[in-house]
Amino acid sequence: MGQARVSRAVWLRAATCVPLLWLLGCDQPAAPRATPWRGTDLSGTDLDRDGLAQALSDHTGQARRLDGFRGQLVVLFFGYTQCPDVCPTVLGTMSQAMQQLGEDAHKVQVVFVTIDPERDTQVLLAQYLGAFHAGFLGLRGDAAATARVARTFKVHYEKRPGTSPGQYAMDHSTGSYVLDAHGRLRLYFTHGESSAAIAQDLRQLMAER
Repeated sequence: MGQARVSRAVWLRAATCVPLLWLLGCDQPAAPRATPWRGTDLSGTDLDRDGLAQALSDHTGQARRLDGFRGQLVVLFFGYTQCPDVCPTVLGTMSQAMQQLGEDAHKVQVVFVTIDPERDTQVLLAQYLGAFHAGFLGLRGDAAATARVARTFKVHYEKRPGTSPGQYAMDHSTGSYVLDAHGRLRLYFTHGESSAAIAQDLRQLMAER
């Protein structure tokens, strides 16, 4: 494996771990405890309300905010349409989880926030997400809005230059976040979590009163 590939693998691993450690409180020793969840329990984590209220637009051009999905569970992922591996894998897994939820799938909104608004237009987001699931929602904002929303979840991303200005890749965090029907952060799924585990946790959240 070349040095560049090793460096990128290390970066991606760190980008996945850093936001999770921050959200959990990385300065506190982890105490082992029983948990009913397959994902990581983030219940009680405070989020920047201003970040959740940041105006974005969806792939139909409608104005959206992450605090505007009350009554539904939200599965949130940050990525970009030209991602060669992680993003299509995660979206494929989420599509399978939605299928496993059956008639309850309408209670979940999968949201894909692009970290590459320079290239990811509304039309491209619609085409890309539609290939995975008709109900997936793409959100985009300008560079400042994207950065603000990403900071809310401690998501890290960075442009990796290519051979020309328009040919570049984006290194980014690879986990998914779940907000409950009240807009509270509840769960974190690492890249590679199974669709069955995700569906199980979402059903459990649906059952809460």
